[in-house]
Amino acid sequence: MRLSTTPAVLVLEDGRTFTGSAYGAVGETVGEAVFVTAMSGYQETLTDPSYHRQIVIQTAPHIGNTGVNATDDESRKIWVAGYVVRDASRISSNWRSEGDLETHLAEAGIVGIKDVDTRALTRHLRDKGAMRMGIFSGPAAAADPGAMLETVLATPPMAGAQLAEEVSVTEPELVPAVGEKRFSVAAVDLGIKGMTPQRLAERGIDVHVVPATVTFEEIEALGVDGVFFSNGPGDPATADAQVGLLREVLAARIPFFGICFGNQLLGRALGFGTYKLPFGHRGINVPVIDRTTDKVEITAQNHGFAVDAPLHGETIAPADESLGRVTVSHVCLNDDVVEGLQCLDVPAFSVQFHPEAAAGPHDSDYLFDRFVDLMSSRA
Repeated sequence: MRLSTTPAVLVLEDGRTFTGSAYGAVGETVGEAVFVTAMSGYQETLTDPSYHRQIVIQTAPHIGNTGVNATDDESRKIWVAGYVVRDASRISSNWRSEGDLETHLAEAGIVGIKDVDTRALTRHLRDKGAMRMGIFSGPAAAADPGAMLETVLATPPMAGAQLAEEVSVTEPELVPAVGEKRFSVAAVDLGIKGMTPQRLAERGIDVHVVPATVTFEEIEALGVDGVFFSNGPGDPATADAQVGLLREVLAARIPFFGICFGNQLLGRALGFGTYKLPFGHRGINVPVIDRTTDKVEITAQNHGFAVDAPLHGETIAPADESLGRVTVSHVCLNDDVVEGLQCLDVPAFSVQFHPEAAAGPHDSDYLFDRFVDLMSSRA
């Protein structure tokens, strides 16, 4: 394995800097700094399209222990803009390993930094909030500190960023049902992870993964039994086309299930606002209560925006009274953030987390069955 000692510098938009060594490719990169609290699943994190244009900081101190393999990728490429770790493993020790992480990052052109006090960095972001950041290594690390800061400050913020179209498929793809086909679903790819259509297919569903630019007429032509909106990057306030599409789906009473970005878009389609969280939820250990069952789930999450909806009672959809009543079905036990929406008069629900469990706990696997039940009740 490569053991880089090439100097590297991390620069935050508020001027704070950290020094370390290059990890992965040598050069410079910029993006929004976000920290991930997962103790495992770094390969799934790196290949999650929701991290597009973000520099990921791993709070777990040891990264790279199990190497990398072709099976655990959740999409066609690594999407993170940069990578920050404390102690990079010198060896990869796992029977499934097909290579080491640092070499994999270098081959993918991902600029990273290691030997950083990630605890101090995370505490800083938790106190000051998510902000733009740059990593500069090799010759770039010798640049004037003021020039490096100017590069960071010139980076577009995540608020106002329209990114789903940049990570979506451009042509429809079919993930066939496993076993006997029961239903078919149009899964709108806003940054979908590979395990999500797999979880649907395991329940006898033909999954038509369609581009973020799909129209309602194109979905109708597929003759599907339900519509699914995936996770994805960017500011939900910019996704007017997808919100318009979803309103047509709701008006047609087609069963709908959304996760993560899809939850935010259901919120917007119903007439609620969205807002940027101070530092977001990113990890596989976030406690959420399902108010429909009073059960607490440990969930996998990756989002920096949330829905602004009343936490208690029923609300008539502000955008259109014909959509009827809405309740907040799931709430984060850490900070009372809205984690799910349930429509009571149209067949639609959503959650803010990732029930596909790649990586993460399987507590929320039942949500795919709830979607099947919703389609069964409308058949």
